[in-house]
Amino acid sequence: MEPKTGLVLGYNGIHPFSKVKITDRASVQELLRTVLDPLEPFFSPQKARVRCPGATAVRFDQTASEVEGICRPLWGLACLLAGDGEYHGTEWWIQGIKSGTDPENPEYWGYPRDNDQRMVEMCPLGYALAVAPTIWQSFNEKERENVENWLGNSINEKNMPNTNWLWFRVFANLGLKKNGGKFSQERLDSDIEHLNTFYRGGGWSNDGPEGIHQMDYYSSSFAIQFLQLLYAKLAGEDEPERAAEFKKRAQTVALDLIHYYDNEGRSIPFGRSVGYRFAMVSFWGALAYAGVELPEPLTWGMVKGVVLRHLRWWQTQPDIWSPSGTLTIGYSYPNMYMAENYNSPGSPYWACLAFICLAVPADHPFWTSKEELPGDAIPKIKELEHPGHIASYLGNHCMLLSSGQACSYPMKGTHAKYGCFAYSSAYAYSVPPGLFTLEQYALASQLGLSDDGGEYWKTRRKSEYAALEHRDGHTPVLVSVWKPYPDVTVRTTLVPPAPDAPNWHLRAHRVEAGRQVMTADGAFAICNERAADGRYLDRYDAARGEGTHPRIIGNYDLNTPDGWSSGREGAFAVSKGAVGIKALEDPDGRVERAANLVNADPNSNLVESRTVIPTLQHTIGKGETVWYVSAIYAKPSGEGVPRETYLDGWEKPPQVPGWLKAEIGV
Repeated sequence: MEPKTGLVLGYNGIHPFSKVKITDRASVQELLRTVLDPLEPFFSPQKARVRCPGATAVRFDQTASEVEGICRPLWGLACLLAGDGEYHGTEWWIQGIKSGTDPENPEYWGYPRDNDQRMVEMCPLGYALAVAPTIWQSFNEKERENVENWLGNSINEKNMPNTNWLWFRVFANLGLKKNGGKFSQERLDSDIEHLNTFYRGGGWSNDGPEGIHQMDYYSSSFAIQFLQLLYAKLAGEDEPERAAEFKKRAQTVALDLIHYYDNEGRSIPFGRSVGYRFAMVSFWGALAYAGVELPEPLTWGMVKGVVLRHLRWWQTQPDIWSPSGTLTIGYSYPNMYMAENYNSPGSPYWACLAFICLAVPADHPFWTSKEELPGDAIPKIKELEHPGHIASYLGNHCMLLSSGQACSYPMKGTHAKYGCFAYSSAYAYSVPPGLFTLEQYALASQLGLSDDGGEYWKTRRKSEYAALEHRDGHTPVLVSVWKPYPDVTVRTTLVPPAPDAPNWHLRAHRVEAGRQVMTADGAFAICNERAADGRYLDRYDAARGEGTHPRIIGNYDLNTPDGWSSGREGAFAVSKGAVGIKALEDPDGRVERAANLVNADPNSNLVESRTVIPTLQHTIGKGETVWYVSAIYAKPSGEGVPRETYLDGWEKPPQVPGWLKAEIGV
């Protein structure tokens, strides 16, 4: 049999995903089909595995990678079937489950070992069995026994990471329980009770035990909140108290999470695994699915708007697809620099969590309401105590100031994923493509320090102290103390924007240097392309409303005078909006920082493949203690924002607050 030729996206090809006009439930069903259809040519002969294009390795075996390829899209297919939708390829997955769980089949998935990636993929399979009866009903007695042995009874005796993974075993057992299969209620209950020890309050759970501060999308849409809500829906009749608690947590945390999504449909990229893309909004569909009563002032029109605007934004990101129409590892374009060591070519299909909204009945207010924007119904500045954020929706973008979170191990780019001072929906974080010079480190929204003349750089990863504090009795600030070197201590204070300077936020650093160090304080990264022809930005031209000040220079001509300006004059770049940074400290000139544009290595940023970072640089002598006060400017482009206004606030940076002057000793 000749292999099927799938989708081919040639030069200027448009993926069917981007052609769907998203307006209602039927259109989102069709959107999901455009995600599933391109997988057809990549199924194995017995349908047990899907080998997504890419050929890159991960920390687990190739078979497990291909099990990801078949199981992760099940999130979308199961939601479609649960909502009485149809898909012409449903039988591919049914046959694949039969083959993959059959020990005598050459495509058998293999029993999981301790801490095995296969455990993760048991979660979408368990959920699919629970909500799509046609799958279980398609199995004969022997096939059901195979599924029981592989899905529940192999995982129940294995060790698992002490993280959100425990939810995956819960759903493996739940899927069998819902179909009268062999499962362990004791294991299910003990896992949920242990997961409850991760709860910290305010609706928030850590992704791990005491001593870890990690509250990223795994705490909400990727795992914990999402799976709590699915469990409340599926087990609520048997366990009403547990279901009520999970719904209560969701009600509370929703008033925090609404601050992560902007009017353009973008989410704030923060933390690891953001390559799961549109899964970032799955929490909101799960609220509707679980029958949660929304807390005021949220409405179903607002919730629907968050989800549908987000899906529409991804329709504007054409480079997320491979030439054969499958999702790639990356964010807005294929990018291995930002990938985790567990991201296989099939991993991005965790994005199918977003389609939980398709399991919501057509007559639910989620679908019948008119889309709304939150607008003034939610505060423009909000303290998010548990994750250690201050959220802002001033200046035309959602932004999180952040202090204190860190991955429990030093994963690739962890300082960028958790240690940045600010995360924006308009200006994504950047990761280092290499380990030499600022261009490779791409220190957007970070303070870097180097003790070797600028080759290696250290930034904030773990903080010895991090807290949400207040100044003048009402101004929220984030304070952190961190040590890039044993004899260098940095105390950083982050100050959110104010209504009279909405495009600015402040960061103050007190640096005690036990050795000589160079410093580099970076603003947000911005697109480094001219609108007319895609070439790098020139010097700023007010007539075109585009360019940089000072001029962008390369790593090989750092001494070029017109590539530098004084710190107080600052540096900015204008393309898709404007970003910049100015030094506000020490008007007497005792500390003189210089400003330049760091021409970041390509593919360092999650959204823009070519970026530049306005940066302040300085050298601190051994034994010196200095204060820096940096003002960071950001005015994104967007509907109703004329290009000629991008720099309107640049010449009016905020004043250094009196309380900060007192701390500095001015």
